[in-house]
Amino acid sequence: MWLLGECVSGADPTDPDLESRKLSFWATMVFALAAITDFLDGWVARNWNLGSTVGRFLDPLADKLIVMACLVMFVALDRCPAWLPVLALAREISVTTLRTMAMSEGLEIKVNQGGKWKTAFQLCGLIGLMVHYEYPVSWGIVTVDFNFNVIGYWLLILSMVFSMQSAWEYLRGFVVVAAEQRDTR
Repeated sequence: MWLLGECVSGADPTDPDLESRKLSFWATMVFALAAITDFLDGWVARNWNLGSTVGRFLDPLADKLIVMACLVMFVALDRCPAWLPVLALAREISVTTLRTMAMSEGLEIKVNQGGKWKTAFQLCGLIGLMVHYEYPVSWGIVTVDFNFNVIGYWLLILSMVFSMQSAWEYLRGFVVVAAEQRDTR
């Protein structure tokens, strides 16, 4: 967040300002390292049975906090509209509340595929917005300018589609599981 906070607010993605480009690059590297270590931590915990109650609580909380912090920072830098973090936060609070209610009743709502797609597109979108600037990419005989801000924005929009779909699936799953439990009483 500190690296992004040093970037120029409202910078045009085609702006050749080298300092903000460097800061955005290093922020992206730190974020990518955090994402990789988060993945490895989860993989080790699952595959070597090293998971803990604290880890199962803190890991998703830390994931949500870093995503929300990035989105808020992107609004401050004029890299995304304010409605995006508001919608993402509303979804996370809703799904977390549903899962907490289910757990308090001894019910389990399984993670659905839409939530996994949401996360994948969201992380790629965040990286695109973090890189922000336009860079030429050579394909051998042709060079194409990639505007990472535009790519990141549309990946986040796509993640919102999966986000809303998976939130609906969580709600539907909660209603079904709660009804089944009520019927068995």
